[in-house]
Amino acid sequence: MDRAGSGIEIGVGIAGDTPMPQAIPAALGRGGRDSPSLGRAALVMAELVYHTTVRDVRKGHRNAIAGLFMNILQTVIFLATFYVMFTFLGISGNAIRGDFLLYLMSGIFLFLIHTKAVSAVVKADGPTSAMMQHAPLNTTVTIMASALSSLYLQILSLCVILFVYHVAWAPVVIDEPLGAIGMVLVAWISGVGVGICFAALKPWFPDGVLIASSVYSRANMIASGKMFVANTLPGSMLVFFDWNPLFHAIDQARGFIFLNYNPHFSNWEYALWVTAILIALGLMGESYTRRHASLSWRAGK
Repeated sequence: MDRAGSGIEIGVGIAGDTPMPQAIPAALGRGGRDSPSLGRAALVMAELVYHTTVRDVRKGHRNAIAGLFMNILQTVIFLATFYVMFTFLGISGNAIRGDFLLYLMSGIFLFLIHTKAVSAVVKADGPTSAMMQHAPLNTTVTIMASALSSLYLQILSLCVILFVYHVAWAPVVIDEPLGAIGMVLVAWISGVGVGICFAALKPWFPDGVLIASSVYSRANMIASGKMFVANTLPGSMLVFFDWNPLFHAIDQARGFIFLNYNPHFSNWEYALWVTAILIALGLMGESYTRRHASLSWRAGK
């Protein structure tokens, strides 16, 4: 790869005929007179993240509409399964006073946003990926792109489902929409934090990390508390849930959605603090892995 010129050519296409930027300055990340200004470097990084996000969105399916439909179908199946289960068990009356389906959506949407973010970041291209040969692409870009592509698909699916439900079934009434949206973002960013920690370990223990991330997602089927109302849980049971930032995000979201629910045993600030710690630890681990992965691979062989 010739780096002598003012730019480099990246020959990596994106599924769906969306090209990568063809002239990204090679000086990005290098010192000297040729280094771009901070603003230009930020624009280049943003453009690179955008194109990588498009690639990640279309990676699962070449047809964007079909990919969105599959994501919506998965969410609808979750909703239908829990609705039938709650109805047959006769516990739907124990939920928050208000729209029962909206209660289910508040838990399932945030659960899926969180677990999809974890999965997307874990599967992002790491320091040993062949894509890393195309400078200035780096793991920071791929992690950001994977996280944003996951958020994009989930938010789009959420909007479509809520719109159809509002038009065909019953009016969707949310007491504090901005607060509810904020909790959606908290659930997403906490998933990103967990995913970064897993991604930092993945080059060292690839199979173990994939198993651990799968176990974490399955455990959150219960540990997220999406099937329970936190205010009705006894103290002996709360200890099994209140460590989980997703539990706090879901309970707080229900407080913003329903007028008649005031969460007493959750705190969105706790979720943000845990997320900040996870992201900091994950980025430190990822930085260490990025600098030592290739050396350790050769030493192991």
